[in-house]
Amino acid sequence: MSGLIAEAKAIAVLEACRARGILLATAESCTGGLIVASLTDIGGSSDVVDRGFITYSNEAKHAMLGIPMEVIAAHGAVSEEVALAMAAGALQHSRAGIAVAVTGVAGPGGGSAAKPVGLVWFGVALKGQAPQAVRHVFPDQGRASIRQNAVETALDLVLKTLA
Repeated sequence: MSGLIAEAKAIAVLEACRARGILLATAESCTGGLIVASLTDIGGSSDVVDRGFITYSNEAKHAMLGIPMEVIAAHGAVSEEVALAMAAGALQHSRAGIAVAVTGVAGPGGGSAAKPVGLVWFGVALKGQAPQAVRHVFPDQGRASIRQNAVETALDLVLKTLA
């Protein structure tokens, strides 16, 4: 997928948030800030983007988003439970009305039979609603490909949630 596709999706997310009058926050692990960067690459995005949490380590997930270390220990950082908690924590620790979260195994190492390279969990939280999680396993075509696919999927998830 190309950067033009991601840019078009980022513009659509900004427009959807403006139409709803809400701010957006991201909580990112394996994407390392690429989602919020795709949004802030667009001029005028400051009226929508509240903040991006880069929570690459378990300690950052705990300190910045309030995820109990017990949840991470019980389920692993790459899990439905942590993705949900990341999205909810991003809402709680920001002024945003919607938050998207991503945690996954981008490779090249770090995968296992249960959590292969390419596994990414997404969380989305809209104020006043229970957070939702989505699981994707992207083809292992390299770290950059997995991360780019994760960015585009996260943007799609925001659009679907706001539709």
